[in-house]
Amino acid sequence: MPGENLSRDEARERAALLSVDAYEVSLDVRSAVGEDTGDGPRTFRSVTTIRFRCNEPGASSFADLLAPSVTAVSLNGRDLDPSEVFDGSRILLEDLAADNELVVDAQCAYSRTGEGLHRFVDPEDGEVYLYTQYEPADSRRVFANFEQPDLKAPFRFEVRAPEDWTVWSNGVGERIEKVREALPQKGGGGRRAGGMWRFAETKPISTYITCVVAGPYHQVTDSYERVFEDGTRLEIPLGALCRKGLAKHFDAEDVFLVTKQGLDFFHDHFDYPYPFGKYDQAFVPEYNLGAMENPGMVTFREEYIFRGKVTQASYEARANVILHEMAHMWFGDLVTMEWWDDLWLKESFADFMGSFSLVGATRFTDGWITFANRRKAWAYRADQLPSTHPVTADIRDLQDAKLNFDGITYAKGASVLKQLVAYVGQDAFLEGARRYFKRHAYGNTRLGDLLAVLEETSGRDMGAWARSWLQTAGVNSLTPQVVLGADGRIEELAVVQEAAESAASAHAAPPRGELRPHRVAVGLYQRSQVGALERYARAETDVAGARTVVSELAGADAPDLVLVNDDDLTYCKIRFDETSLATLREHLGGLTDPLARALCWSALWNLTRDALLPARDFVGLVLRFAGRETDIGVLQMLHAWAESALVHYAAPQWRETGRRALAEGALAELRQAEPGSEHQLAWARFFATAASAPDDLELLKGLLDGTEEIAGLEVDQELRWAFLAPLAAHGVADEKVLAAELARDDTASGKRHQVRCLAARPSATVKAEAWEQVVDSDALSNALVEATIAGFGQASQRELLAPYTPRYFEAIERVWTERSIQIGMDVVRGLFPALQDSPETLEATDAWLAAHEGAAPALRRLVLEARDDLARALRGQACDAAAGTSAG
Repeated sequence: MPGENLSRDEARERAALLSVDAYEVSLDVRSAVGEDTGDGPRTFRSVTTIRFRCNEPGASSFADLLAPSVTAVSLNGRDLDPSEVFDGSRILLEDLAADNELVVDAQCAYSRTGEGLHRFVDPEDGEVYLYTQYEPADSRRVFANFEQPDLKAPFRFEVRAPEDWTVWSNGVGERIEKVREALPQKGGGGRRAGGMWRFAETKPISTYITCVVAGPYHQVTDSYERVFEDGTRLEIPLGALCRKGLAKHFDAEDVFLVTKQGLDFFHDHFDYPYPFGKYDQAFVPEYNLGAMENPGMVTFREEYIFRGKVTQASYEARANVILHEMAHMWFGDLVTMEWWDDLWLKESFADFMGSFSLVGATRFTDGWITFANRRKAWAYRADQLPSTHPVTADIRDLQDAKLNFDGITYAKGASVLKQLVAYVGQDAFLEGARRYFKRHAYGNTRLGDLLAVLEETSGRDMGAWARSWLQTAGVNSLTPQVVLGADGRIEELAVVQEAAESAASAHAAPPRGELRPHRVAVGLYQRSQVGALERYARAETDVAGARTVVSELAGADAPDLVLVNDDDLTYCKIRFDETSLATLREHLGGLTDPLARALCWSALWNLTRDALLPARDFVGLVLRFAGRETDIGVLQMLHAWAESALVHYAAPQWRETGRRALAEGALAELRQAEPGSEHQLAWARFFATAASAPDDLELLKGLLDGTEEIAGLEVDQELRWAFLAPLAAHGVADEKVLAAELARDDTASGKRHQVRCLAARPSATVKAEAWEQVVDSDALSNALVEATIAGFGQASQRELLAPYTPRYFEAIERVWTERSIQIGMDVVRGLFPALQDSPETLEATDAWLAAHEGAAPALRRLVLEARDDLARALRGQACDAAAGTSAG
């Protein structure tokens, strides 16, 4: 990886020197099928022609390419010796003319890591599927280019593919001829018939959002039409793709419904017609991300096609991702950040617009509840790590960029934009977006370009707001202070703001504390005669500085609960006064407003993570009140938090007690839930997660073999695997049982589930094999690496996993150097010994950091983040242990 790392300074220097006029890319992927006849990686032929200008004739520069070999390089008609100009990642270009043409003929490698041109063989039918994934810088694995976002150009693609395949790209394509000729690349060999596909030239776009999808995909088509006020008609062909094996599960009609609703919404609000012609959406296998906004050819992970029954939260999540990627057509594709420093210019906007359009255009009108409960939890965690950074980040190179697709760039940035809408008003915000698109269409921007249009439309000075919200790190805490008068009414209510808490360690400086301006709503709640906890007063105010008095609420009746970020207008950690916390302990389930309830749950979880609320108390609240939760997405989040509280923040001596309580509570709710309901399904899955006692495991076995039944609960294939996971982890389901289940579900999804379950078995031999497959071998694909890691680390197997702590620290630098950055990230994050939650593991982590100060910054960042999570867990365990002592 180190030789592949483009720096910001190099990119700026190249952008100042070069302008790109056009790309022509020809790929021959007929080698994707057939036996692999070569000794090295399976390859395909890639021929690229780049026409570009240089404003300093005679200067030198370079093109990017990651390929096993280069056959020929020609610059301005002059043949160059590949052995002299190509070093494995860059092609040296010397003595450039004012106008240049570069032609590169290379053998590029198919990917098994989800980076570049990924090749997947479906175990169900043997069919081969290809797709590309590039962000931030993997298009250079497929064709030679200038791999940086600000060197945009139009692209023309042509692809030779097996005869029975269909090929898609960003532009409209057509099959123009059959071809039969020798295949010089490794893998496939001989002569093979195929088809030539040629695609319309794109608008000027960045390299990282070009795309090719090829194979025997199942396709469904539709169309979108819109007539504008001036009478012009916009017609957009729509396509939705998936593997043939998933076709029977593919609800393309719902995908198209959300797509059309999104296109209507964005045309209503953006006043800029969708600029990229067609709109295809491909659901592809072994995908590392949620989705990718390639214009005209959006790619998604195929897990968004549901093989079994799921809750509405899953459909909402898919709709949100569809709309997030659609928003990128304007924020990111039409107008693109200059360098990855301003990644937020697309990701924060898309994250905000995903929820904004979800609520405004689809059936998922409670999308802001999900945002408050799930997306912000991601942001709060990221913003308290030692690696926290401003929304506008300092991205020195591509490795930095890869790691900055995080909770700050996405969810905090979106939260900040939600605050901005409250600050400047929705109309001014959207008018700013419209001017931004028209002013910078097909160009590249920085932060100042956006602030300029927002200043125009809002009349506000955006500089101070940007400094506070975009250029500083950390999350503030807001706490109410209530003074009651002699008459029992509020004499004074103030909001106290605290700066971000330090996330420092011996190896990372803490972020500078910053008090920010917040537009907040403060809600007052009282219990009614029937026990409901309802809001009776609300005031919006601007919080500034350390203490802000909310004068509008003086004289109000004494509240049982004060919610300082009611309606979730700002980005902060909500704290409670003593009365409010006591009310929630007894009456949280009485809160009638679902958003207020979600905000309180989120605040209680933050208190738990901050070692201010014992983990056993949070688990107790979940057991007491989660059964009354009406929002299915919130309920599923509570299940995940309760499990995390038990595994990471509960005192070790209480874990078994807590585990039994969670399993008993989940089983009780499962049996009480409405038969066939999504709440029943959620509790069934949570029961499987919590199950460890012999009786519970026997019940899961019975539900699998049909000797036990819970009315209304359909144990479909996906739920079968969910039940098998704990059975495998506790040694009840052995290799023979898992092989039989794979025979029953002999699909790509079934294989991933089986691999995870196999690695979960409580055996030293099993763990050694799993470790070798992931750490010492690169034979597994990215999806199977992910599945193996997920199975390897079981909370019930802490003692079994202990020997791998020193092995982890011995291996990670080698893995980071030898493997792709995606696999490196998976291994470093996924195999960190978090379950060895002791001061000794913290000391081992510190020792590695001290001994590896010269390691890749991105690698050190991952280890620092894992260290911080471990230290936070130990503080939480100490808090919980103290609560157990005082209770005893």
